Order: sequence, then structure tokens, then C-alpha cells
Amino acid sequence: MNLEKLLAQLTNTGLLYNEVTRNGKTYIECFACAHRCKIGTGKKGICQVRFNDNGQLRVPWGYVAGWQVDPIEKKPFFHAYPGTSAMSYGMLGCDLHCSYCQNWQVSQTLRDDEAGVRPTEVTPNTLVQAALRYGARVIVSTYNEPLISSEWNMAVFEQAKKEGLATGYVSNGNATPEVLDFIRPHTDLYKIDLKTFNDRNYRRLGASLEKVLNGIKEVHRRGFWLEIVTLLIPGFNDSEEELRQIAEFLYEISPDIPWHVTAFHPDYKMTDVRWTEPQDLLKAANLGEDVGLNYIYLGNLPGQLAEWEDTRCPNCKETLIKRKGFKILEYSLSDEGKCPNCLQSIPGIWEKPGNRVSDFPFLIRF
Repeated sequence: MNLEKLLAQLTNTGLLYNEVTRNGKTYIECFACAHRCKIGTGKKGICQVRFNDNGQLRVPWGYVAGWQVDPIEKKPFFHAYPGTSAMSYGMLGCDLHCSYCQNWQVSQTLRDDEAGVRPTEVTPNTLVQAALRYGARVIVSTYNEPLISSEWNMAVFEQAKKEGLATGYVSNGNATPEVLDFIRPHTDLYKIDLKTFNDRNYRRLGASLEKVLNGIKEVHRRGFWLEIVTLLIPGFNDSEEELRQIAEFLYEISPDIPWHVTAFHPDYKMTDVRWTEPQDLLKAANLGEDVGLNYIYLGNLPGQLAEWEDTRCPNCKETLIKRKGFKILEYSLSDEGKCPNCLQSIPGIWEKPGNRVSDFPFLIRF
């Protein structure tokens, strides 16, 4: 059976839609993401994995394309359960088509003939019990865009919460208020890639700047723990003007939102762009500090920008969590998440790290 037919079988009835009528024809309006696709009978949404089957929305269900247990810092979440392990899993498809996607084999399924991973059938309980067995503290939907499989993710997360696990999305932020309301009861953490502050460039990736910015605002307003990542790509989003605009946007929401600026390496269809260098990341960090952001992290170059991997108190500048890459070397926050030197409260979800399960990530297949 080819992959398209198999994925059509690995589905369930969707919940995130309305029926709309145009020119006498009825469509399904899917609001799992901000594209709000109007899907006619027999047609697919932009994501390629949500489709209209004779008036019924069918959505991804009952499988994973892969899963892995690794440090939560890899997601990256630096202010939530530091030093613990996260069960990461993903499905297939995406609502964007980024030319530099590192997970294109799963995200661009049914859009790119060279993409596609055979799914492994699982139940929510299978994933949750595996997370518990391997000592994970958090279970995270990632690798492809989690918004487009939110019905399945909530089946997993509801089971995970019953077992005491925290839950999270690693997302492009192209969200609607409706989907965020749907996932909020069972979702704690939300990481968003703010890819650029240039609408033209965003549209090249398949989204619009306005919709992503609205998604970030709505995530923060609902009280998810939010961290933002900008992959710094030379010649694409690395101008001083654009980086300052990103920092100013985040500052207006809250200066306490962690901003991760990470180094790019050539991948997928963007292989003609140079690697990001340390001075590129430092430029972004200095601009973010000038704007007033309290927590800026530079990533993907472990050990080369050491102090920018650490969490420091914005009040007295004490180093509270010292890191190298995904490893925590020192941890001095109080049990209440305060700086021991000046008692400044540090925003986040804090638990002192215990024994690490996955200092070195490992892949597990069923």
C-alpha cells in the first residue's frame, strides 16, 4: 500500500472545523491552523493530511513517524523542568514548506516525492507508558507541525496528564484562537519558531507574519509557558533592523519570554547559504539586551558562546543555571524558582533536576 493510501486509513473524525457554504456548495473550514482551509469533498488541506471525506473531516490518528527521548533543553525549553528528559514524537505533514527544514522527510510528506517515512501504529497509552518507562518528565509533539494533528495530540496528552507528565508543543505558531482553546486544558508548554519579521519572507515559507505574531500573542495570553526560537539564517533574517523588530515585539508582550537565537546549517533545499557564525548570534544577543529582554540564549554552537547558554538573574546577574549544549553543569535556583543571591523570582516551571536519562539522545522504534 502506498503511503498516501495508508495515511488516509490512519485517521479519525476531526473536531476542529466548521461547515461553510459558498455559491450553494458546502465546504469544511478547518481551523487547526491559521490557513483556515476551505476543503471541498475529496480534497485535502494545505497540510496534505487533513481531508474532506464526503463531508466528514478526517485527521491524522493512531501512529507516529518516529519518537525519541532526549533532554528538554533540545526542544529547546530552558525555563521548564530543566535537566529532565522529554519524550518527543511526531507525525507526518506540515502547513508550511520551509526550504531549510531539518525534518523535511516527515514534514513534507505528500508534498515532496522524496519525502515520506512509513508510520508506526501506536495508541496514546503506548506513547505514555514508553515515556514513563524511559524516565521522561515531559511529552512533546514535535518534528512536524503539531497543530495539524491536535485531535490526536490531545488524546495522548490527556493520558499523559493522568500519569503526571507535563506536555508541550514545538510549533511554527501559525495557530487560531480555536485550536489554542482546544489544546490548552491538556498542554503546558509551547515553543514557537519566529522565523522572520519580514512578511514577504514568511510567505515564501507558506505563512504570513501577521498570523504568526497573532499566534504568539494568543499563546501568551492563554498562559502556556512560552519560549521563542529564531533560527538565524545569513542573508534571510539576520539584519539588525529585523532582529531589533523581533526583540521589540517580544518585549512588548513580556520581557521575560526566553528568546533562543540559534545557528543555521545548510539543509534540504537551502544548501547555498553559509553557516551561522558566533558573531552573528552575538549581534542578535546584544540587540535583544539593548531592547530589554531578560533571557536571551544562543544555541547550536555548544561551548563557543558559553555565557549565552546560561540562565542569569536579570537583577543581580548571578549565574543560576550553567549549561553546555543540552547539559546542565550547575543549578542554583531555589525550590521556589528564585535567585539565591537577591531573591528575584525567575519566570518558569522549576523542578530541581535529578538523575539524567538522556544526556545523549537515543532513538527508539517500536
